Amino acid sequence: MDQTQRVHLGIRGMSCAACAERLQRVLNRLEGVTASVSFASEKATLDLAPSAPALQVVIDAIRSAGFDVTDQHLTLSLEGMSCVACAARIEKVLNKQPGVDATVNFAAARAHITYTSGLETPDTLIQRIEKIGFGAQTVTQRDHDAEQAESARAWRIQRNHFIVAALFTLPLMIEMIGMLIGRTHLLPGVLQWLLATPVQFWCGRHFYLRAWRALRGGAANMDVLVALGTSVAYGFSVYTLLTHPHGHLYFEASAAIITLVLLGKLLEARARSKTGEAIASLLALQPQIAHVDVDGEWQDRDVATLREGDVFLVKPGESVPVDGIVLSGHSEVNESMLTGESLPVAKHTDAPLYAATQNYSGALRAQATGVGADTALARIIRLVEDAQGSKASVQHLTDRISAIFVPAVVAIALLTFIINMLVTGQLDTSLIRAVAVLVIACPCALGLATPTAIMVGTGQGARTGILFRNANALEKAHQLQELVMDKTGTLTEGRLSVAAVRPAGDRTRDDVIALAAGLEQHSEHPLAQAIVAYAQNQAIPPAAVTDFAAEVGRGVTGHLDGTEVLLGAPRFLDEQGIAFNREEAESLEKEGYTVIGLAQDEQSLGLIGLKDRLRSDAVPALRALHEQGIRVVMLTGDNAGTAARVAEQIGLRHYVAEILPAQKAEYIAQRQAEGRCVGMVGDGINDAPALATADIGIAIGGGSNAALETADVVLMQDSLVHIADAIDLSRATLAKVKQNLFFAFFYNGLGIPLAAIGLLNPIVAGTAMALSSVSVLTNSLLLRRWTSPSSQRRSV
Repeated sequence: MDQTQRVHLGIRGMSCAACAERLQRVLNRLEGVTASVSFASEKATLDLAPSAPALQVVIDAIRSAGFDVTDQHLTLSLEGMSCVACAARIEKVLNKQPGVDATVNFAAARAHITYTSGLETPDTLIQRIEKIGFGAQTVTQRDHDAEQAESARAWRIQRNHFIVAALFTLPLMIEMIGMLIGRTHLLPGVLQWLLATPVQFWCGRHFYLRAWRALRGGAANMDVLVALGTSVAYGFSVYTLLTHPHGHLYFEASAAIITLVLLGKLLEARARSKTGEAIASLLALQPQIAHVDVDGEWQDRDVATLREGDVFLVKPGESVPVDGIVLSGHSEVNESMLTGESLPVAKHTDAPLYAATQNYSGALRAQATGVGADTALARIIRLVEDAQGSKASVQHLTDRISAIFVPAVVAIALLTFIINMLVTGQLDTSLIRAVAVLVIACPCALGLATPTAIMVGTGQGARTGILFRNANALEKAHQLQELVMDKTGTLTEGRLSVAAVRPAGDRTRDDVIALAAGLEQHSEHPLAQAIVAYAQNQAIPPAAVTDFAAEVGRGVTGHLDGTEVLLGAPRFLDEQGIAFNREEAESLEKEGYTVIGLAQDEQSLGLIGLKDRLRSDAVPALRALHEQGIRVVMLTGDNAGTAARVAEQIGLRHYVAEILPAQKAEYIAQRQAEGRCVGMVGDGINDAPALATADIGIAIGGGSNAALETADVVLMQDSLVHIADAIDLSRATLAKVKQNLFFAFFYNGLGIPLAAIGLLNPIVAGTAMALSSVSVLTNSLLLRRWTSPSSQRRSV
């Protein structure tokens, strides 16, 4: 019986209800398609009859109409991967599906997937992974304790397998000692068989299962090498025991290889668990219980039950449960987990609070503004996870190598067997050398080399308040040759303040400020706010000005005691025919001030100079960047005179003034065309075109949504000096990647020929293979010793 299929698609690009109606008409013209499009929910509900075209055709029709289908993001936890070849196999299968872009991280056992809703679902993607012999489940709101418990349980199982294998293998080592002293069969052959069989088929059963799944899925992985190599040694020994009871047996070799590989996996699992400690430490920061106002009474509730708008209480010494805004109370809060800055931040009414930050002395009553996945902490965790799950460009090279590595090794082992048979004529020697090749060549170290270093590096960055959005950002940061900086809000504080007051005639500073504040006290203009703030700081009460009116782009007017008062730019005073000290105004402008004049009853009362102050960390930050060999260029829309003075104050040699935002992007593109790696530092909003064009976009401060979405690197602490820290961390991480790749290629490149000519027996080969993975992981973990250069300078 024919049935209609219902599909829901997220739609991007609808600007009004008319767009939804137009798209609905387009879809309903397709044969067998009944569509309902909602502008409010930005979704299209499609009922597809059997006669309807393929869903991809429907999606193409949506795009032809000028809209697009919203991509969905999914993170899957993977089970059953034993080496990078497994990860490559899963990735290949997923990326074959239309509308799917997947990245599989072997070190983190995660698949990060972007897919088109309607073409695929989480269930169908999981089924595709399970079909090729692996396990997968969605990673949603993580239960940290449950994940830790599952990880501990899996580690205990691995440990028990190793212990059993070691206990049965140790007696077989007597036979190896006998070989070294020239004596064989110190243990009866049947006893050797009884000891080796449980190791081969119980402790090593996972190798067979995973090897079968891999081969069934059309790929070969590390398990294939181990299962094949040990089975050859075990099978040959059984054959010899049955046909030539006094012949040489290799039960100790097969058992020892499995035991050593299990030991390597055990150590690897323990080390890999430490690479994810950055996320674990972030998750552990958020409290589990919140004090919530319920009908005027404080009740303790699970943080997961809080909703936006709920009122909660943070007592002294407690952590903030969710993002919020202070309704009442005064305290200081340690926000170092967000910013990296250890100094506490004063909190009062209307101040923002962030989940997992530490309250100090006072109680704060607050209202929830962000809960669950919408907190700043949750966004940081997602950012770190995405960075750890992404791939650096160097990783793609190792993936391609690993994809052909296992088949190539099997071919080399077969060739080793044939050549040794032709040269020596000895079956047992030829088999053992082929087994040694299979065992030494496991590509685990190669697969772990890059992702483990990236995971530790991004974790260290997160602890310091440096968030890399992806692995390529971490990789490319150290390649920066030129760094473009915006002026306002980046090199300067981004807010004007009164820096000079020049009264006219017998007027005093207080007279000028009182009248100016009276005019501006109801204005939202930045100049007005600066004047009012200055009056408040100087305890100067504003004059009682009435009839306030704004002349857009020119100034403001009002009345005081029946006379007209006005405040505005010098040209505004000129237009009103008011004489003022023009030489003094020009002098202030040459010094970089924004000048406004004040007049009453057509008489000048004086001039006010406002200035955007330099950031206190601008000079040390630029010095650190220069020491790293990076050329720093300031791009600003301000006039050339102001730009020159700012550049002179901070010791900057290169700048371009009077430039529009789009021209900043053009400048960066031009420098890139000259072969330079160019970074951009901005606020993530006004400088979005330039941030997107740059090889590395860096946003400073705050951790706003705009910054997190725009920049490649987000510095949570509002400090320029952390730019140099990010570059230093990038250099340290890439150094570890290169060291790891050297270790991996050194083991395989040296080990395979030695094994092929008989200089490595299978047991030594198994030990070397295990040590290669452990050495790579240990080397990556050494990156946890990295400390930011700025913190080192502060401690000196």
